[in-house]
Amino acid sequence: MFIPPAFAENAPAPLHALMRAHPLAAVVIARDDGLDANHIPLYLDATASAAGTLRGHVARANPLWRACGAGIPALAIFRGPDAYITPGWYPGKRADGKAVPTWNYVTVHAHGRLRAIDDAQWLRAHLEELVTEHEAGEAVPWKIADAPPDYIETLLRGIVGIELQITRLEGKWKASQNHPAANREGVIEGLRKRGTCAAAAMAQVVREREPQ
Repeated sequence: MFIPPAFAENAPAPLHALMRAHPLAAVVIARDDGLDANHIPLYLDATASAAGTLRGHVARANPLWRACGAGIPALAIFRGPDAYITPGWYPGKRADGKAVPTWNYVTVHAHGRLRAIDDAQWLRAHLEELVTEHEAGEAVPWKIADAPPDYIETLLRGIVGIELQITRLEGKWKASQNHPAANREGVIEGLRKRGTCAAAAMAQVVREREPQ
């Protein structure tokens, strides 16, 4: 991924935070017939290796797990807030007209080796982790034990685990850091006026990201 210095993020904490906040990743591998991408919610275990380990599962019918076998290079792409930025928000545009549209976005690329894990005990532990994390905010968190055991056992037989041990993380926070303060304030105001959750999220990113 091309990352100009102004947009680079290398600290593990914000990279891991985005991966947890936006866990649905595009998992990309190279196959003999071309690239293959699957969209999979991944659980991040930041303690399992130096850069962290991602765990997920796919349907047994999905050929991904057979393709990765004991381990192949893979890329997991996580996307955070994004928004179209109009030059009409830049005060500088009124001075000389030298402004064009752009797109602000946040993304993390996790590189590593992806392997398949066809093991019922591993899968059960993984699903417990996944459910505990994503049910935490519910008023009455659902638990796997709430479902009939035979029903869960049947579903377990229909999935296979995948695990990506991260070897390299790349983060890109493109949030108007290459513009002067007046333009950034214009972007924040314009995004907030859109009145959408997506625009508000990007406005917050622009506010938090100072030029380097």
